[in-house]
Amino acid sequence: MNFENLVIPKCKKFSGYKPCFSYKNCLENGCQEDIEQNRIGTKILIISLDALGAVLSFTSILPAIKRKFPISTINWITMPGADKILFNNPFIDKIWIWNDESRMILRQMKFDYLFNADKTNYACAFANEINSSNKLGFLLNEDGKIIPANKSAFYNYLMGNDDFLKFRKNQRTGIDIIHETFELEYQKDEYQFFFTDEEKKFIESYKNEIRYDPSKTYVGFNTGCSNLFPNKKMTIEQHIYLINKLIQNDSIRILLLGGKEDTERNEQIIQGLPSEIQNKVISTPTTLGIRKGACFMDLADLVISGDSFGMHLAIALKKYVIVWFGLSCWTEIELYGRGVKLYQEDLECSPCWKKECPYDLECIKMIDLEKIIDETLKFSMNNPRLAKIVV
Repeated sequence: MNFENLVIPKCKKFSGYKPCFSYKNCLENGCQEDIEQNRIGTKILIISLDALGAVLSFTSILPAIKRKFPISTINWITMPGADKILFNNPFIDKIWIWNDESRMILRQMKFDYLFNADKTNYACAFANEINSSNKLGFLLNEDGKIIPANKSAFYNYLMGNDDFLKFRKNQRTGIDIIHETFELEYQKDEYQFFFTDEEKKFIESYKNEIRYDPSKTYVGFNTGCSNLFPNKKMTIEQHIYLINKLIQNDSIRILLLGGKEDTERNEQIIQGLPSEIQNKVISTPTTLGIRKGACFMDLADLVISGDSFGMHLAIALKKYVIVWFGLSCWTEIELYGRGVKLYQEDLECSPCWKKECPYDLECIKMIDLEKIIDETLKFSMNNPRLAKIVV
């Protein structure tokens, strides 16, 4: 072989740095793998950087991409930390972390399709720089303003600029809208989240540790949310009231769930319960990261949550979800027929997406706690997992 007849394989596994297999020369002898299965095909870059819940919900586009482009290579760039959500996803060929090195490499590549889901200046500026034949989603114009990249992104764009459309008129879910934005067929595909074999073993081990009783209904309380919008949280007192009521039912077991920012909050909830029932509540570890947090949530049959990453994770894990909304838009969330949304439709100021509330958090104070209790008990009586247990 010489330089003049060098042909670089169009194979996902070939790097140009070293052989894919020891002593197997792909340049001289051809690809040593199933070339059809590993053919690069249509090259796609997805930009979805911000908000863990948004990144997770946008994984619902992956089956639609594969339907449209069966032979394709999907790259996804996201913020550090959010990559854990995408880890072990068989649809994604390469996860890039938002840093100088990744951006430098991606600028040198050529793509067939760029999907930018984020309406932020830095995501759109980066989208401008990418060499792609087709750009869908959002870009930046010469004045530094965010603009739609394609006609199908226009409704999504208007949602960000028209409060009446977003807060009052729109009845479409976010995943429906993002499919339209990227010109993909919407078939209500689920979020795509996958445990590793090691994580599945960890889940079983933790079940043994807490003496998991498969004849009971496990109710998970996702107690917190991102510090970016702290007013999505139910009060500690509301959590205590709900747990106090539900734990009286012998068919129910309670799990406290959350991230590292919820550690102190969960402890306050435990301490606020009567001493005789404190040891009946399983407070799962909150400092072991997103993947372990997902393992703990997987024990729950039902998750009670605000509109937060925890809610999105529960949806991804196909849990039944009871979710309350205050400042955020309930119409944009798809529960796939597994859950109940609680919101104050006649509350003029909700939704608002404000970080500070001028009305003493009426939307949180008005959460129908009795409805949560009733829906939880109703689910427990008809728990589909228990129905599968052969006595």
